[in-house]
Amino acid sequence: MIRNYLKIAFRNLAKSKVYSFINIAGLAVGMSVAILIGLWINDEVSANKHHKNFETLYQIKMHQTFDGRRGTQDAIPFATGPELKNKYPDFQGVAMCDWGSSRSLVVGNQKFLKKGHFIGEEAIDMFSFEILDGDKKPLKEPYSIVLTKETAEALFGKNNPIGKTVKMDNLVDLKVTAVIASQPKNATLQFEYLIPWQLQQKIYDWMKGQESNWGNNSYQAFVQLKDGVSPEKTNAKIKDLVINHFRDNELMVKTIKPEVFIHPMSKWRLYSNFTEGINSGGFIKYVRLFGIFGLFILIIACINFMNLSTARSEKRAKEVGVRKAVGSGRKQLITQFLSESLLISFVALLFSVILVAIALPFFNSLTEKSLRMEFGNPVLWGILLLFTLFTGLLAGSYPALYLSSFNPVRILKGVVHVGKNASLPRQVLVVIQFSFSIVLMIGTIIIYQQIQHGKNRPIGFDNKSLISVDATKDLVDKFEPLRNELLATGMVSSICKTNSPPSEIWSNNSGWEWKGSTPDEKGVIFSTIATSYDYTKTLGIELKAGRDFSTEFVSDSNGVILNEAAVKRMKLKDPVGEIVKWNGKDRRVVGVMTDIMLDSPFRATSPVTVVFEKDWVNCLNVRINPNVSSSEAIQKIKPIFDRYNPGFPFDYKFADAEYAKKFNYEELIGNLSAIVSLLAIFISCLGLFGLASFMAEQRTKEIGIRKVLGASVTTLWGLLSKDFVKLVVISFVIAAPIAYYIMTIWLEDYKSYMIKIQLWVFAAVLVLLVAITLLTVSYKAIRAALLNPVKSLRSE
Repeated sequence: MIRNYLKIAFRNLAKSKVYSFINIAGLAVGMSVAILIGLWINDEVSANKHHKNFETLYQIKMHQTFDGRRGTQDAIPFATGPELKNKYPDFQGVAMCDWGSSRSLVVGNQKFLKKGHFIGEEAIDMFSFEILDGDKKPLKEPYSIVLTKETAEALFGKNNPIGKTVKMDNLVDLKVTAVIASQPKNATLQFEYLIPWQLQQKIYDWMKGQESNWGNNSYQAFVQLKDGVSPEKTNAKIKDLVINHFRDNELMVKTIKPEVFIHPMSKWRLYSNFTEGINSGGFIKYVRLFGIFGLFILIIACINFMNLSTARSEKRAKEVGVRKAVGSGRKQLITQFLSESLLISFVALLFSVILVAIALPFFNSLTEKSLRMEFGNPVLWGILLLFTLFTGLLAGSYPALYLSSFNPVRILKGVVHVGKNASLPRQVLVVIQFSFSIVLMIGTIIIYQQIQHGKNRPIGFDNKSLISVDATKDLVDKFEPLRNELLATGMVSSICKTNSPPSEIWSNNSGWEWKGSTPDEKGVIFSTIATSYDYTKTLGIELKAGRDFSTEFVSDSNGVILNEAAVKRMKLKDPVGEIVKWNGKDRRVVGVMTDIMLDSPFRATSPVTVVFEKDWVNCLNVRINPNVSSSEAIQKIKPIFDRYNPGFPFDYKFADAEYAKKFNYEELIGNLSAIVSLLAIFISCLGLFGLASFMAEQRTKEIGIRKVLGASVTTLWGLLSKDFVKLVVISFVIAAPIAYYIMTIWLEDYKSYMIKIQLWVFAAVLVLLVAITLLTVSYKAIRAALLNPVKSLRSE
């Protein structure tokens, strides 16, 4: 019986090649989009699950209140780790960790910049890192280093690296104690090497004494709970961990109120946002959004199948009548029609797998992932089988029920006619189809507008021809001769030292006091830039009042420059010359600069204090002479940096390229939305073309009679096209308010700097869709209108 059903299904496919192509193409595109989105979603939701202790791993976080707002941060004091380990028995393991940075690793004459972490020795077991070779406790000794397999091969080639020496940052020799497997790309903790946490205090003078400093929140901590320990009870125990060291500090106790808690690994990737101390989601909203998009695309493709199958019902009515007359029951007919839809779904699956294989490299480039179809994985084929069955049943359910319901007596008498009532369900499905597409189109345009709005925002400094170089001890110690030699080349117009790159903030601090401030306002957070001379000149920042730091004024060693947002927050009317205090130390305001964009371009500008600090240096910022090309300048200054910084490869970043990365997140969402909306329109138009073809075929005689009675081609074109245009307009009326509501909610995340939704967007989408609809149906409509009425009326 099944063999017979399949044989009939194949015959029907071969008999109606155009409709078969439209059905298969629509389903194939819809299924390929759904598969790609499914792969992306799976990669997101499976993040970190490769860790064996996934269920018991947590990160230490802390709530604090600044300027009346409850914020949540990962940054905690250095002393947190030892105290958690020594005083709280709930933890199986505790590992402190830095934020990761690129360091120089040198073996012989080879120099590499690799990114890695100082991390506690228990991290190896906690995170179940796979040790490929070497010591099972590789971070126990302070002067050791753990390399990933790729880093080991880069440094030592095919030689065994265990026991070999690597010089780090031209400061210290480290022994390779283990080689471990690299982390998957969707892992939170990414690195190319690991170094023992305790080494920091042995090689960096500024790290000494940090074990008793509870006011410097500059580190991370990860913990593993013992089996059976309740996270809620642990949170209750550790919440006052920090504040217990500030009981005599009224500001901390009454205003800032730090509260420590543990955040589970299962929420690191998708539930990382907090609002007023409450977890408010995160990237999960986009996972859900694109899950809905994938389902929409699949439904749109299924609607094509439903519409074309039911539209051609008259063609198969006699077949149904004969089958019923010779004894076929409704269940058998439903089975037959479902078998046809399942066959089409499986054929579409084959084409969709090919499309996915072709599109995957582009999709990986777009999403910055390494997704792949694991064809040898039986689980994948099981999922694809279920997915195809679902698609086939979804697409074939309505046509099967509809066609199998025909009355055989009426059919065989020739009195079955598909009129307006019969076409109503198809019209509803077309409206649903285009409503989805319209929502996607409007959303894509608004996302694009918001991104451009952020890109066009004044950033307050000139990021063109500006590079930053990570500061090293050699570069800082020899800064003056380095600076003079760079300027002498004519390739560089200015250079300055800072504690963070040009378009980022690496330090935020409270403890500021000013004229008229209250004790509680010592808790207000100001972004902090530490520099010495030529900061505003190098970055091209406009000074609104006063001046930059200068060697002519000895008092500038205690100076500060404020941005306009800081002046506004401090409510200073004439700030230049005012004395403000930072942690009890007087600082004189020497200048006021324009607001600069250092954080998200979609947020309000932070109040910034630029403090004079010669020794707080993380970056060298170099302004390339605008009269020379960047490539020529880099070529000329590279040998100078190599000479002054022999232990490091010359590595630099362009400020404009780094600033552009701030839009990566939004551009990913915008690009995915644009692709999904274009494919939704394409699939919808495929179905529209199929319906237009059937309509023209069905109304051939009507068109012939109208032509005989004098109707023009234009009149007939309008007659055949208006029904489809009407459906698109109805779809727009339904979809426009839904799109407005959804995008209003989406824009709430950018309320500090967001666009207003404009009516022209909706009007443009309507005009565009009407034009696309007319183009889609016009070919068949005009062809039908041009048909010779003698041929169409020959049998009458």
